Amino acid sequence: MKRTVQKMVFATFLVVTAVMLTGCTNWKKKYNALDVEHQNLKGLYENCVASLESSASEKSQMSQELAKSQQELAELKRQMQQGKTAAQATGFSGDVKVDEAAGTITVTLPNEILFASGKATLKGATSSELDQIYSVLRERYSGKKVDVVGHTDTDPIRKTKDQWKDNWELSAERALTVLRYLVDRGVSPQNIRAVACGESRPVASNSTASGKAKNRRVEIVVHVR
Repeated sequence: MKRTVQKMVFATFLVVTAVMLTGCTNWKKKYNALDVEHQNLKGLYENCVASLESSASEKSQMSQELAKSQQELAELKRQMQQGKTAAQATGFSGDVKVDEAAGTITVTLPNEILFASGKATLKGATSSELDQIYSVLRERYSGKKVDVVGHTDTDPIRKTKDQWKDNWELSAERALTVLRYLVDRGVSPQNIRAVACGESRPVASNSTASGKAKNRRVEIVVHVR
């Protein structure tokens, strides 16, 4: 009887020990899983904090840049109100327009100054007009975004139809030619892009020779804001 009781007690002990060991193993697994989850959440939290701090810094920088550009536009407007032309106020020469709402300065160059009919190569190895534009960009608008926009009239390409598929392509190549010229002079490639408009944005009627001449142009658009 005593042996039987001892055996029962011993068997019970083994069962309880097994249960406890199993429980310990389960708790260890749960702990490890929770620890992994905690580390993941901690990492996400730290990333969020870093992102917020970076965003706050970028927001502050953008606010400063915006305030500066607003001051520049306000100064241009003040000078023009005092009688200066857009060219005098901006430093550029020729046909210059300031769009305060868009925050842009647009310098328009007739194609006749830069290109022969149907061509996308500059008439000369150097261009005094483009050199002057580059000089002003460097001295007064360094770091500003610049668009070089090519335009044509509605006449189909005849003389050089073997080179260009249509006016879109011709205007694109002319814009790229001017872009490359300015980049070669020192404009940062990160701050400039070429845009082709073909015949889609006329500024005059294409029913007259003078109107067509106005539509054939390259625009240098400086984004002050």
